[in-house]
Amino acid sequence: MSDELPEMRASDAERERVAEVLREALAEGRLGMEEFQERLDDTYRARTRGELVPLVRDLPHYESQNAAASAVPQEARAAEGSAAPSLRKKRRWAERIGGRATSRWGVGIMGGFGRKGEWTVPRVFTGVGLMGGGELDLRDARFEERDVVIRCFALMGGFSVTVPPGVGVEVRGVGIMGGFDSSASGLAEPEAPRVVITGLAVMGGVGVERKLPRDEKLQLRAERRERRELERRERREDRRESRERRRGHGGPHGPHGEYRGIERHHGSERRRASERRRGGEGRDGDDGYGGRSGGKSL
Repeated sequence: MSDELPEMRASDAERERVAEVLREALAEGRLGMEEFQERLDDTYRARTRGELVPLVRDLPHYESQNAAASAVPQEARAAEGSAAPSLRKKRRWAERIGGRATSRWGVGIMGGFGRKGEWTVPRVFTGVGLMGGGELDLRDARFEERDVVIRCFALMGGFSVTVPPGVGVEVRGVGIMGGFDSSASGLAEPEAPRVVITGLAVMGGVGVERKLPRDEKLQLRAERRERRELERRERREDRRESRERRRGHGGPHGPHGEYRGIERHHGSERRRASERRRGGEGRDGDDGYGGRSGGKSL
């Protein structure tokens, strides 16, 4: 992307490259989850290149000098030939859509229920909580269809819905002396599922949040450990080279060693002179100037 053509229409490929830069920034901790989702929504809503530029201008993998390869993450290109999974690679949403639903409803009465791990979200899931609630974790789930609806009905209870980055979220629920959290609402990535959360909460609530899947968290931690280990090795190497340079220039025959030898010589001379003066002053009857003391005063 180039600032010289702000009105040039953005292509789907350019939007996806910007999304890759944002995912990279999220993985490195440069963006929080909320800011990442806001920028991702603006990315897929952008119509021109000029609208995409501000979204990645402050990120390190943005290449402002290359209009043809605008906002292409440098490290992603280096890893294109790798078969290992990486946070930098596009999520394969198509592989997670389809299959038979494993659960279509859940009830929590003065207690709770949970749906997490590798389960298949139905086209419509209904949860009921009476002085209780449920936890729905979609990070590792499959989806029966691309568009799913989660209906939550809570009376003096609540529900927690966790979705991974990239999944579209729309909150339509109604709260009476309670509420539905819409802070995680956002558009979906291309081919990603879309989740609509609706229902009714009376003296209760429904919370929605975005979190990375467990395997991506583990991979992110491993990458951070590798970066820290590499930084430690570089620091150790720098310290070793610094010590070698000091030894090379500060030995007994080097300029610094010669200077320290002169200083030690002068210091020894000063100490001997001081001892001679103290010894002369300490002799009985000697005033320190070769005369005698103790005579009668006039």
